[in-house]
Parts: sequence; C-alpha cells; structure tokens
Amino acid sequence: MPKTRITYVCEVCGRRYTQLYGRCPNCKAWDSLHEVIEAPEPKAPAHEATPNAAQALRSEPQRLGEVPSGGEERLPVPVEEFSRVLGGGLVAGSIILVSGDPGIGKSTLLLQLAAVMAQTIGRVLYSSGEESIRQLKMRADRLEIAADELFLVTETNLESVMAHVERLQPRILIVDSIQTMYSDDKPSSAGTVTQVRECTARLQLLAKTTGISVFLVGHVTKEGLIAGPRVLEHIVDTVLYLEGDAFQAYRLLRSVKNRFGATSEVGVFEMRDKGMVEVRNPSEAFLAERVINAPGSAIVVTMEGTRPLLVEVQALASPTVYPNPRRTANGIDFNRLQLLTAVLARRVGLRLAEQDVFVNVIGGLTIDEPAADLAVATAIASSVWDKPLSADLALIGEIGLSGELRAVSQLSARLREAAKLGFKRCIVPKTLRRADALPQGIQAIPARTLAEALAVALPRE
Repeated sequence: MPKTRITYVCEVCGRRYTQLYGRCPNCKAWDSLHEVIEAPEPKAPAHEATPNAAQALRSEPQRLGEVPSGGEERLPVPVEEFSRVLGGGLVAGSIILVSGDPGIGKSTLLLQLAAVMAQTIGRVLYSSGEESIRQLKMRADRLEIAADELFLVTETNLESVMAHVERLQPRILIVDSIQTMYSDDKPSSAGTVTQVRECTARLQLLAKTTGISVFLVGHVTKEGLIAGPRVLEHIVDTVLYLEGDAFQAYRLLRSVKNRFGATSEVGVFEMRDKGMVEVRNPSEAFLAERVINAPGSAIVVTMEGTRPLLVEVQALASPTVYPNPRRTANGIDFNRLQLLTAVLARRVGLRLAEQDVFVNVIGGLTIDEPAADLAVATAIASSVWDKPLSADLALIGEIGLSGELRAVSQLSARLREAAKLGFKRCIVPKTLRRADALPQGIQAIPARTLAEALAVALPRE
C-alpha cells in the first residue's frame, strides 16, 4: 500500500513544510499553516502501463501564423456595470471568482445576475452550500426574481454538482461558496487548502472542456484577502472584489485580475430593498448631497480603471488639546495623509502641529491613486483658513515632497467628466511635456507647485 504523506501548506503564500509552525517562515503570517494529507496514486501493473510521453500527447504545436485570429466568444450581460467589469461581456468557458466581506451582497448580486442571464442566454444552475432552497426562494421573492431557466440546488459535494451539470447542461454554473465544497477523492474536510485547490481545479477543467462559465463565491480573511491558498487566484481567469461600507448604500465591484479585459475596472451598484441596482452615473450620485460653499470640501476627479469619477473629499482641522495631534484618514491611505500634512506645514506654512486633521471620502469610496493629493491638501487648507472653494472648481494632481505638482494619466478623460457635470474650472499640474487635446467647456488652470494651486483655489485677500 502506498504511504500517505502529511505536509503543512500556508494559505497566504502557498509554501509547503514538513512540520507545523505557528508562524510561516516565508511570509511571516500567523496561524496560516494547514495540514494536507497526500495519498500517492498506486502504480499500475506492468501490463497496464501507460504509453510513453510521445504517444500520450493530445495536442499538436502550431505555428503562430496558422492560429486563427479572433477573440473569445462573449455572452451578453444585460447588467451594464457587471459587463463593464468583465471587459464587455462574459467569456464562454471562463471561471470567475467573486469575493468580498460577509453580508456585502455577493449572493444577492449573483442571484440577480443568474436570473437575468437565465432569461437571455439559457439555463443557469445556482448551487449553494450555505443556504437551503427555501432560503434561496425567500431571497428571490424579496428581490422579485422570476426565471424559468434558473435552477437551484443545495449541494456541497463536488461530484453531485458535476452530475447535476451533466444532466442539466447549463450555460452558467454558480457555486456559493467554494469554501463549502468538498470532493470524495480527498480525505480532508471542506474548506481546507486541499479541498479548495482540488475543487477549483476540477471546476476549471469543467469550464475549459465544456464551455460553461463558472462563478465561484469566495470568503475573505480578517485582512480582507481571499481565504484559502494563493493558488486559487492563479487558477481562475477573473478575480472580482465586491467592496463597500456596511453603513453606505453604494457597492463597488472591482476587477483585480482579468485575462479577458482591463484590470482595476469598477462597476458601481446601490443596495436597495429590491437588491443591487446599478448606478449609471456614479459621479452625479456621489455629489448629490454636496453642500455648496462649505469650508473643507474639495472635488477630485479620480480614475477607477478606465472610468473617471468625481468624488467629494472633506477635511476638518480642529485645535487639539493633546501634545500629539491626531491624523484620521477615511477613504485614503493614512501614510499619504501624513505626507500631505508634512508638505503643507513645510512648503506652505500651515500650522498643523497644533491641529487635529480628519479627512473623509464621501460615499464610502477608497481612493488609492496619488492624483487625489491636490484635492486632499486643498481641503485641509480650506478648513484651516475657514474659506470655501468655488462650487465649479475641481482639482487634479499628485504632490511631491518638494511641494511640486506632478502630471497624472488620462487628463483629458478626467476633464471631460468634470465638464459633463457642470464644472467650469479645474486646477491641473503644469507639465513641460506636450499635453493631449483638452476638451471644450472647462478651463484647465496649470500650476507648478502646491502654493500656486492654493493661491488660485483659495485666494488670500
């Protein structure tokens, strides 16, 4: 009998070890090693030996010029925001991982998508390992979903799901969630590294050989990363994160990996009583409750993938009674806020050592790109001086440590979005490089330094 081997695999970095550690020696993550029992396959008898490698080849190398041109077949997705994130439609035979915090709306969004796709392209199988069929029916009734070609099943055994797929022949398979699935071929329990890897690999083979598009729902860890081995993200074709504040109505579906489209693409949804509703004009929605002529408020034009978004950034500077002033960032990186306050104090002369500074991005959004630096710094200065910015002014620019403004990408697209929403002026970095053709209807005001930009945005009398 072949001997079983026990190894320990880190779910963060995927490194294997022969003994258990409390902390992974490679990535330094605590309690990330999981036991994996590997039973080698028994060797076949000599008279049943497999053919040699040359005989076992099932593919033939082709010249590059002989390969027919043409993109992958895409299935139309009636939900425009979801279609945008996927790259313009659902590629047949692709496997897509959808992840997000508990309760953020993953199952709701996919159930709505399943119903819409069942009405347009054909049969869809929704397999849930966390809810019963009655619970799924209750959710569907609340969302007012009705689709004759949508089939529901409660199953955690992978072989049973495969049997349902073979019998129904659906166009789309949704598995909610991959952490609840297990295969009879592996002795470990559901959710372990071995089972997650095995089930995902089997579902990938199903998608590539049959052309069925597979959606997987994945859990996240406390750090917000996808639970399970890192190889899970490498197996799938597309990785989508559903983000948002639990206390906000807006949800962002963000693409962090896409073999068939642009990465970092974003779709915007709003959570309502009837489920997820796509937001066609996110910039207008984010600025709907903006208070005009309020000190500490600035508008930034940020890019989410290929989409420009206008977002309100608010700042509040308040005198502190403590020796160490507070710096609180909500929606931007804390270290970036520290850098901007240092530049404001050193290059502009703001006395921020005696003030607490709070910065918030409206709508529950998170801005990662440095093009929002100028808006954040201007909002802080506006709060310190208690002077509002003009209602028709937007700001774009990255700030360096010397107080200079640096160029940002896709400036024309940003200005077009600002002009479309009625903004007349926009402060942008002044660059020596030849600029793209700027759109009509908005005045681009160039500035070399943060001090010049503040002189335009907040003129001192």
